[in-house]
Amino acid sequence: MVPFLRRSLQAILLLFALPLASGEAVRLDGGWTFKPGDNPAWAAPSLAEGGWKPIKVGLAWQKQGYEQLQGHAWYRLSFTLPERLRQDDRLKEGLRLSIGQVADFDECYLNGQRVGANGQVAPPDSAPDPDFWKADEGLPGRPRVYVLRPDDPRLRWGQVNVLAVRVYMVSGWGGLTGGEPMEARMIDHADLTSLEPAREPFAFEGARLTKRVLLTNRSSRWQLRGTLEIQGAGLLSGQPVLARRLQVRVAPGGHQEVRFAIPQREEACRFTYRLRFQEGGVPMERIEESPYLLTPKTRRAPRINGPQVLGARPGNPFLWTIPASGQRPLRFKVQGLPGDLRLDPASGMIEGTTPPAGTYPLRIQASNAHGSDTRTVDLVAGPRLALTPPMGWNSWNAWGLAVDEEKVVASARTFVEKGLRDHGWNYVNIDDGWEIPENSAAPKREADGRIRVNGKFPDMARLGRRIHEQGLRFGIYSSPGPATCGGYTGSYGFEAQDAASYAAWGVDYLKYDWCSYSTVAKNLTSLEELQKPYRKMDQALRQVNRDIVYSLCQYGMGDVWTWGEAAGGQLWRTTYDIDDTWKKLSAIGFAQTANAAYAGPGHWNDPDMLVVGWVGWGPSLHPSRLTPDEQYTHLSLWSLLAAPLLIGCDLTRLDAFTLNLLTNDEVLAVDQDRLGRQATPVIQEGSIQVWARELSDGGLAFGVFNLGETAATYRVDLAKLGLQGSPQLRDLWRQKDLGPSAGAHPVRVAPHGVVLLKASRAR
Repeated sequence: MVPFLRRSLQAILLLFALPLASGEAVRLDGGWTFKPGDNPAWAAPSLAEGGWKPIKVGLAWQKQGYEQLQGHAWYRLSFTLPERLRQDDRLKEGLRLSIGQVADFDECYLNGQRVGANGQVAPPDSAPDPDFWKADEGLPGRPRVYVLRPDDPRLRWGQVNVLAVRVYMVSGWGGLTGGEPMEARMIDHADLTSLEPAREPFAFEGARLTKRVLLTNRSSRWQLRGTLEIQGAGLLSGQPVLARRLQVRVAPGGHQEVRFAIPQREEACRFTYRLRFQEGGVPMERIEESPYLLTPKTRRAPRINGPQVLGARPGNPFLWTIPASGQRPLRFKVQGLPGDLRLDPASGMIEGTTPPAGTYPLRIQASNAHGSDTRTVDLVAGPRLALTPPMGWNSWNAWGLAVDEEKVVASARTFVEKGLRDHGWNYVNIDDGWEIPENSAAPKREADGRIRVNGKFPDMARLGRRIHEQGLRFGIYSSPGPATCGGYTGSYGFEAQDAASYAAWGVDYLKYDWCSYSTVAKNLTSLEELQKPYRKMDQALRQVNRDIVYSLCQYGMGDVWTWGEAAGGQLWRTTYDIDDTWKKLSAIGFAQTANAAYAGPGHWNDPDMLVVGWVGWGPSLHPSRLTPDEQYTHLSLWSLLAAPLLIGCDLTRLDAFTLNLLTNDEVLAVDQDRLGRQATPVIQEGSIQVWARELSDGGLAFGVFNLGETAATYRVDLAKLGLQGSPQLRDLWRQKDLGPSAGAHPVRVAPHGVVLLKASRAR
């Protein structure tokens, strides 16, 4: 043998003989093959991969030239699992198999045997689950990690292993999309330790913020020992607010509780929790930002909130509750009520039949022991609905397919008890999951074509009455295809029957989701074909004696904003689904630039629902992963965009921060402004974007957004916003006058945060 080759071979053999360093992993981020479709035989390790193509993980398959499909696809990877990986391991607790993030659901196989689905390990020799893709809708944003005991028969130590991942994509981009390390390694102390402070949010107690952090040892054998450091500082000021260091010692299966408190501030504080293990290794670190309240407390005297204009169709049933805050009880009076419309003076509920076409000024008064307030609201009886963007709640981002009647009723009750109705929130909408599943043997429809409901919703008409009795409006969901996104019965071929059922149940709002219509559409590149199912349901809705606001949900295909109104819609989705991450929020919100000209009274661009509060897509929920500043950005940007505002959280777990966020009447007034102008970006400099919209009173609302990772000081050139002289400025979140300003106005903006202002033009 040539000496050089002999030395090289010896070096290679020596390299493989060395012990693995602690925490070393086998990388799983390269060498994958891919095939669309579904076949259980594709899990077999001996499969001949003819027809399979190389693919990159970490990037959706559609972005790599593969088919834009809704359904199944498979990934395969061969890798060697070194024997020394377990021999050199100290804990002997298990092998951690991470495949990153998946869009949308996965079933994982190793060497032909099922490992589990959606991050949940299954026993060896378990059968495939045909319904693995009907799991919790919150899963697409979570990492997929499977932990197997070192002696698990599915592992082939010292040999080649074949990993096969069966993916199901519901909508949008699909596949193994990365976001987390893709690797196989033995688990260490950090994997056996739970330090998740965000699972229990900060609590407001008087003038303090209190926090409870729970440290849990999930090991069955090893004692957790180390040091926990907690440091906190203001994001805007940089001022330290907390520094603690304590020793931790937690028995196997036990936990240790840590509590602290800080004074309330008008800025978020960033807290770093760093756990150093006594045995060494990489410390565990978590970062969390504390909430802060900007909206002033509701005053005792009455204040009439909500829109200044209402749209309704003549001759149809009418229901609207005057949104008014203030100490209860309130008494209401209305001058100019036309026809048979009648007012309940105690609740402010107006009911009856919409009068003939025309504009009817309603002079409203709300009074209590502390004073009174008056406002004129124009009732416009005519063909147009939703003259301001709809505001309400939708079940999807909280409950997904786990929604049921009592959850919906509880949400309606919370609207009243927590005062959301008093600030203009009035739609209570059921999303997917109320119909009969398509794969069920039960009849989907009655003999006359009327749709049947599942056991979670035994009486839709009764539910509609329960919502209306609260002075709220009732929304529902369907699809123009044979099945909904969740696999329940759609409206295809039964549009007239479904519209009639909705009217009989008292429905006031319909979200119509594209989903399986792609399986019956003849040409997805045809604009006529994209419009066809929406026009058909619009015709059916116009035949019923009821105002049903029509939401077109088809993710912006064919530039829907250019034709959504002509197809009968009052609002239309402009994008794929949102989730509670800054990446998705910013990608959606700051991309609403090409459609602004198409928004206005009765026709709105919809960048999807709000992801604040406790969300999760059912049945398990978690606090929004958006930071407090990102949530202020969320509400501010959506209001500037004149977007429909649909809360997506569990209202029964409404915390003080989220309630404060959702009840700022001056911010909501921007969204509900009757002029209906959608904001556009006027200034973009580095990480700063300034979005502005004209208001019906001649003022200008504008938000200064910081898309960067650190706090920024910025001087807003008011002239670039079209503001001359010295306009009066007002901080809308704080509801505080800032006085006149000329030239450049300085602001300090938190990372991913906003300063939302209104300028009253100089006279």
